[in-house]
Amino acid sequence: MEEELKPSRSRRKRKRLRFRGILFLLFLAIVAAGIYAVVQFQSGYKLAENTDLPKMEFDGDPENGDFQNILIIGVDSRGEEKSRSDTMMLMSHDKNTDEVKLTSFMRDIYADIPGYQSYKLNAAYYLGGANLLADTLREMFGLEIHHVAQIDFANFEQMVDIAAPTGVEIDVEKDMSEKIGVSLTKGTHTLNGKELLGYARFRADSEGDFGRVRRQQQVLAALKDEMISVSAIPKYPKLAGAVQGYIETDLPTSDQVKLAMELAKSGKSDIGRLTVPVKGTFWDARYPNAGAVLEIDVEQNRQALSEFLSQPLN
Repeated sequence: MEEELKPSRSRRKRKRLRFRGILFLLFLAIVAAGIYAVVQFQSGYKLAENTDLPKMEFDGDPENGDFQNILIIGVDSRGEEKSRSDTMMLMSHDKNTDEVKLTSFMRDIYADIPGYQSYKLNAAYYLGGANLLADTLREMFGLEIHHVAQIDFANFEQMVDIAAPTGVEIDVEKDMSEKIGVSLTKGTHTLNGKELLGYARFRADSEGDFGRVRRQQQVLAALKDEMISVSAIPKYPKLAGAVQGYIETDLPTSDQVKLAMELAKSGKSDIGRLTVPVKGTFWDARYPNAGAVLEIDVEQNRQALSEFLSQPLN
């Protein structure tokens, strides 16, 4: 009997040793992954440390359990102390369905800016920063705006090259080069950060600013698809480090991570897109204080926003 038990005990001992060996290798893999993440995060942060962005102070609406709205502001500062917002988008995340939607606001909308006379919408940022721009959108359209994220176009180029070092695939619908700093030809191309920004800023055609806004939405959707791919995972730590310096936001880091995970969970599903003003609700006008503007039917656009976002408006 004693001789029969010995082989069994020996096998159990070998199994325990193998199990401990696997645990040790797993531990080493976790440690290595942690070291890689820290090194890459620091590398990305170092790239962005010279941007010296001030701490963002923003008076956001109280959070709710149904949706989160983040105002995205793109600025072409060119070294000036104050500048107008060239891009104004609302990224809406439905917490119940995980849907993500983008609403772009045309910069030439003739808007009632709280505390000032009416100007183009992009003047609100120049006059009072992100808070005044958000207040203008709240009063015009009844929106809740919970957080803000602001990026300079030069920083956008750098972030694209970190997130997608081999480029982002875009269907360029026509040849374009005027006033965008690059030359692009018609066709499907893999664009680097500078080229992608140039594509998003092009407006020297019959579509004008409406085409530019459409391309901006297209670029963000393409970037989202790029970042949820398996090949993008190793780039996350470096990108996370760069975000701390390149993007000015009041969104806590923990919420940034949570939102990124929600976007990843949504997979390849399309991002809903809307441009305000919607078709048939605006007309060209001119005022001495603002120049050429877009007059809009505010009520029709509020209704379009409510239907698109599936959110109650104030």
